[in-house]
Amino acid sequence: MNKLLEDVLDAHGGLGRWNQFNTVSAQIVSGGGLWSLKGLIQDPAPRRMKVSLHEEFASVEPFGQPNWRTSFRPGRVAIETTDGDVVQERLSPRKSFADHTMNSPWDPLHRAYFNGYALWTYLTTPFLMAMPGFEVAEIEPIDEGAERWRGLRAKFPAHLESHCEVQDFYFGDDLVLRRHDYQVDVAGSFPAAQYVDSFVDIQGFRMPTRRRAYVRGPDKRPVRDLLMVAIDLSNFEFS
Repeated sequence: MNKLLEDVLDAHGGLGRWNQFNTVSAQIVSGGGLWSLKGLIQDPAPRRMKVSLHEEFASVEPFGQPNWRTSFRPGRVAIETTDGDVVQERLSPRKSFADHTMNSPWDPLHRAYFNGYALWTYLTTPFLMAMPGFEVAEIEPIDEGAERWRGLRAKFPAHLESHCEVQDFYFGDDLVLRRHDYQVDVAGSFPAAQYVDSFVDIQGFRMPTRRRAYVRGPDKRPVRDLLMVAIDLSNFEFS
């Protein structure tokens, strides 16, 4: 394993401890400009997000109706009742984003798919990089103000679904995550820089409670006037 990745995993709670748990859940409140571009209404109501730690599965509830939730796995996304009855489903959902741009409208299953893979990625970072099939290498650091953040570039295996195949992660002097760069392939492949902060200690892990994703300019700097997604997280629970 890459030495920087080993140190990063230790700084976030340790891979050995991570492997003792199967899921993590958190309360999320979402905002940002992406939703209006997609023709969606984003309300400030809190929702409960749950993801698996060692396979790609995610679910959020409520979704659309008080007794509805989502079910996301690679190759399938569904909206179902809390009793497990399928309301809508889409197989091979990635194909439904073909030719989409940043302004292409989304239906509820588009959103459920995006929410599923994105939150799975966020809630399992950085430990997902230790999963089989990932290719991880240290890259040039970036300067943010007076700080220099070290970077890891991760190539995702083909069986996992995320923003794009290759993503960059940057860490502060304490080796805790500060920034996550990627392209949003399902929305015209626009480049994004997501900043994370306000970490809390939860059951031995360090988890960020604020995520802010901006359009990334050609100089790798965020365009602060273009806040695409904002996520506040709280009430984490590993099980």
